[in-house]
Formats: sequence, C-alpha cells, structure tokens
Amino acid sequence: MPSQTRKSSFTYLQQKIPVYYGSFWTPRQRQAHNLHEIAYRACFKPALPRYFIEKYTAPGDVVYDPFSGRGTTVIEAAILGRHIIANDVNPISRILAQGRMAIPDLEKLSERLDVIRQLQPVAERHHLSMFYHRQTLHELLRLRQWLQKRKAGGEEDALDHWIRMVATNRLAGHSPGFFSVYTLPPNQAVSRERQKLINAKRNQKPEYRDVKALILKKSKAMLKDLDDQARAHIEAAGRKAVFIEGDAARTKKIKANSVTLTVTSPPFLDIVQYAKDNWLRCWFNDIPVEEIAQGITMSKTVDDWMHKMQTVFHELYRVTKPGGHVAFETGEIHYGKTRLEHSVVHMGIQAGFHCDKILINEQTFTKTANIWGVRNNTHGTNSHRIVVFSKPE
Repeated sequence: MPSQTRKSSFTYLQQKIPVYYGSFWTPRQRQAHNLHEIAYRACFKPALPRYFIEKYTAPGDVVYDPFSGRGTTVIEAAILGRHIIANDVNPISRILAQGRMAIPDLEKLSERLDVIRQLQPVAERHHLSMFYHRQTLHELLRLRQWLQKRKAGGEEDALDHWIRMVATNRLAGHSPGFFSVYTLPPNQAVSRERQKLINAKRNQKPEYRDVKALILKKSKAMLKDLDDQARAHIEAAGRKAVFIEGDAARTKKIKANSVTLTVTSPPFLDIVQYAKDNWLRCWFNDIPVEEIAQGITMSKTVDDWMHKMQTVFHELYRVTKPGGHVAFETGEIHYGKTRLEHSVVHMGIQAGFHCDKILINEQTFTKTANIWGVRNNTHGTNSHRIVVFSKPE
C-alpha cells in the first residue's frame, strides 16, 4: 500500500471489510502506452487495470472484462503478457479492441489504403456534408464499402481490423487530426442538426482531410512507444483472444473456473447515453444503432441496476477460478451523492465471493474531465472506488 494510505472499515453481515484511501495508481497514468489512445465515453486509465493485473496475475493467466468499452483492461493485459477475454454488448467495443490485437506493418498498411483509394466512387446518399468535405466523404465511403464487402465475404483480415479501428476513432473530433470539421470530442457524436448549428456559430465549413494520411498519422502515433517485448506479447495474446458481443450475465463461451482476474467498470444507471453518442460510428460500421440502445444496461434507479448486476455477479463467480479475483469499479454519481460500492459488496457476497477490501483511489481531474466542465470536488467522479473480491479455494 502507498505510504499515505488511510484506512477505515464498514461491517456487512458481521464481516468487517477494510476500506483504503490513497493514490494507488494515479502517478503511473503518464506511463500508459499510446496504443490506448482511443476515445470512448466513461473509460478509465490503463494504470487502473495494470495495478490489479500486476498484483493478482502472472504471465499466461486469463484476464477478463465483461464490460470492455474501448478495451483498456484487455489491451493492458495483452501488453503485460496475459491472455484476454473481452465482452461488451456494444459491437463498437469489439471493433476498438480487436483492431489493436495485431500490430500492423506500416508499409503494408499504406499499400492497403492505396488500394482502397483507387476503388470506384460510391454514391453519396448519407447527408453528412455538415461534417465532411465532399472529397473526404467520398474517401470515407470507399473505405466503408471496402470494409463492408470484406466482412460480408469473410475476407476481413488483421489489417482491415486495424484500419476499421483507427477510422472509427477518427470519424469526428475537435482538431485537424480527425476527418470532420470541428465538432465535439470523438467520444460523443452530435446530431446532424446540432452540427449545422456548430458550423453556423463558428462560421466554419468542412475542409478537405486526407483519409489515408490521417490513418497513417494516427497509426504511427499509437505504435511509436511499443517495444519488441510488448509487440510480441500483443501478437501472442491476439492469437488466443476471445471477443464476445452479448449480455455479461450469459457468457457460455467462457469456461467455468477459467478466469484469474476480472477488472471492469459497468454502465452506471443512465448517466452515459452510449447509443446516442455512437450513432456516427454505427453508421460507418453498418451497425443498427437500435442494437446498442436495446442491449446496454441503462437503469434509472439503484435497485433496478442492482437487479441487473446481480445476475452478472453470479456469472462472474462461475467463470472465476478458485483463488481468482474480481476488481469491480464503481462511480460517484448524482454529483457524488450516490455511491455504489456498498451495493456492489452486497451483490458480490450474495454470488459467493469473499469481499477482500475496497480501494478508493483519490485523484484530481484530468484534462478530459475539464472538457466536460467538471471541477474537482464539485461535479462528477472525484475518485475511483474499486471493490475487490476473491473466490474461495
């Protein structure tokens, strides 16, 4: 434990559960690999899963995330030489994680993008001129068509997965590094009508963005700090990686007693509107946005959230090996008035786990938080609250 750790406890069903307050992983956030630099709403920093992966697993162990999001847990686990399983009901999650499980040769990547650029023009029927210059949109449509045909024909390879992942991340954003004109950060796509208002207010119109050049630029940035060992670990993990798209309470593909560690952060009530935020990414990847809206756990009350999460805990107990651990991140919601860690303790114990402790990692807000108008000790999540469970041997 860090030297500045403070300790308290609370009692649940005559079990005294220690609670530790301190800075457990925040100082290491700057050490994260650039491979993690993919935008996604409500994601934690790589230092969080790294802390638990290093503490509770060894190379070759299986690390799982049932609510994978952008894939922070599984990417970090792969870098550290662990095998990985990722699940998320949102198919965008698999696109963002799977694409990074095979490191591309940049020369071959450039050649593939040249092939795509030479394809016949695609008719523009999608009414996205408020986001993209006409030539940029035509390049995106060629790319979209290539990926659609490759997937439909069973020909999509690791290079296509990488291109899809990077392009999905570059669709819209607030700098010239994205395909679009200035808009909100890439993890929250605005509507067409809202973008028209932004354009009018800023007196802007979409300028040409070279799709190939931006994909190559982002690829180089993501790969620049990967050493040979990390590359080898990722390649090895990618060959055995398991990606599931479905309900975290029903993961029959995962063998019982096979997971050494789960590190996860579930959707918290109805705070983040994943379907609404991802509509442009859904369009590019030919995914009906209704699939996301119907599948993601969005609860308005803590009781409803607990009812849904309890079934997840029972499934986590099934897949966790004896002696294995679950690190379950909870958030401060409703301006910090609602804290879910005691509810999580109840669910874990009900499922059969032993609650080892609660870690409350205190930190100041990051730049990303400030973009959303969040101020430390005033709004949003002021700390990461992790409930740690173990499965009795």
